[in-house]
Amino acid sequence: MLYHLFEYLNKLDFPGAGLFQYISFRAGMAAFLSLLITIIFGKRLIETLRKHQMGESIRYLGLEGQMEKQGTPTMGGIIIISAIIIPTLLFADLNNIYTLLLILTTLWMGTIGFLDDYLKVRKKNKEGLRGKFKILGQVVLGLVVALVMVYHKDIVVRDFSGEAFNDKSTLLTTIPFVANNEFNYEWLLPDFLDDYTWVIYVFVVIFIVTAVSNGANIADGVDGLAAGVCAIIGLTLAVLAYLSGNAIFSDYLNIMFIPNSGELVIFCTAFVGACIGFLWYNAYPAQIFMGDTGSLSLGGIIAVLAFVIRKEFLIPILCGILVMENISVILQVSFFKYTRKKYGEGRRIFLMSPLHHHYQKKGIHEAKIVGRFWIVGILLAIFTLATLKIR
Repeated sequence: MLYHLFEYLNKLDFPGAGLFQYISFRAGMAAFLSLLITIIFGKRLIETLRKHQMGESIRYLGLEGQMEKQGTPTMGGIIIISAIIIPTLLFADLNNIYTLLLILTTLWMGTIGFLDDYLKVRKKNKEGLRGKFKILGQVVLGLVVALVMVYHKDIVVRDFSGEAFNDKSTLLTTIPFVANNEFNYEWLLPDFLDDYTWVIYVFVVIFIVTAVSNGANIADGVDGLAAGVCAIIGLTLAVLAYLSGNAIFSDYLNIMFIPNSGELVIFCTAFVGACIGFLWYNAYPAQIFMGDTGSLSLGGIIAVLAFVIRKEFLIPILCGILVMENISVILQVSFFKYTRKKYGEGRRIFLMSPLHHHYQKKGIHEAKIVGRFWIVGILLAIFTLATLKIR
């Protein structure tokens, strides 16, 4: 909103209005406001949730210090979503299709998470929103994102001369560690089936949106883990969005030039600011939990951001923490069922899944686990950026 106001004032030569033309200035302002919103209003949200007895119900798993968290307010994702949306509305170009797509993602996934938290906390339904409805919501979002990416007229990938690669450049993406790293989804099908490539793309988007959002949800099991890891990922995506949306840098790095994707830096910095600001209250010992309202939103945002800037194949590296959290649960459950069927007794790979609980069972304090996971996340982020040159 402010962006469009100052864009108009700039045409009238109003002094200082030109500042809003710079992505760097608006990104900084978005991050600053996002931090302020979470820190200032976070305390009020905690008090409100306590007043309405919106506390976490803890299921005892035999973990040290676990029961001390009983009654800690949850649904803190409300403040995260607010701290992302408000700065984005103020400082971003609301005519940008990428920005609108990310706003939709935030609100859609936040609504699914809110319903789950509300049923668990307010209605005392331990299961919350049934799994099939969560999956349905993620599938619908993935379908919408994929169709917009394929068919919207403003979404195109261009070469450095400004020309589109081809009439289906929306189906192009990037694969790491390859010299000429453009990959076209059309190559997965024979030529006579080119018109149906979008179907494969839809399935890929749905799978990754579901996997990453669930990964963030699973990682939200110890104080500060999900928020810290997502902040690191968000900052990396901000750098990638800026480079991809800048013709000079994309030319220098020999990566895809994606017009208008640089505008996503404003959204990304608001995202990072919200995550870091939330840590003010969520770091050990947590005064509030983000709940599914926050974790599903953060995961969905990360997945859609990766698709928008054509970096979805970097997710296994950049989101390595979230991926491993997901895989640890899948391996544990699958191995337990297999051994129970074969030997009559279920066996485990980890002391407990997801992975962070395994280390808790080994006697490592959760604050140290979170700190080490953050360090690994930073290493993965650096390596992700290095893939721009390692090919």
